[in-house]
Amino acid sequence: MSVSAIILAGGRAARMGGVDKGLIQFNSKPLIKHVISRLSPQVDEVIINANRELTEYSALGYRVLQDEVANFPGPLAGIQLGLKYATNDLVLCVPCDSPLLPENLVQALKTALIKDSADIAVATCGGKTHPVFCLCKKTLLPSLETFLAEGNRKVSAWQKGQRYTEVDFGVDSPAFENLNSPEDIIKLESK
Repeated sequence: MSVSAIILAGGRAARMGGVDKGLIQFNSKPLIKHVISRLSPQVDEVIINANRELTEYSALGYRVLQDEVANFPGPLAGIQLGLKYATNDLVLCVPCDSPLLPENLVQALKTALIKDSADIAVATCGGKTHPVFCLCKKTLLPSLETFLAEGNRKVSAWQKGQRYTEVDFGVDSPAFENLNSPEDIIKLESK
């Protein structure tokens, strides 16, 4: 089964002083380029969800989609875009600020999705759930659109209302660390 990926880069980045997180440098390269290099061997299509710096994101050579729901409604708006516009029936969602994504992310999530007859598979690591690292079937779009139309925004609340499974990626790992502040970047670069 072919997989599309949507990289979520549409947030406000308040903890980064409003600087678009995907374009912040990590080891001398924008965060989103790290994510793309980890993802592109694992998927058949890459889409970027961005609401600012559209020229910079478009220059990366991938389709860039803006939220269709106003006022930065959060990651679910980006997931909605992936489910709506991806060319494949499975859609991987990841944030733009996790440069050390597992190289087996798609395979592990897809295996669990099939084995557990689920519609969505979510990554866990070190006992913590990471809802924005998920693989979804496109058939979930109507459910997500209804959830958003009702004013809901919590990713895990929507996910757990579906046929849902979790995939354990082992003990605590930097693979799922979100870089939310300049201090987070410095700390991860020094590892």
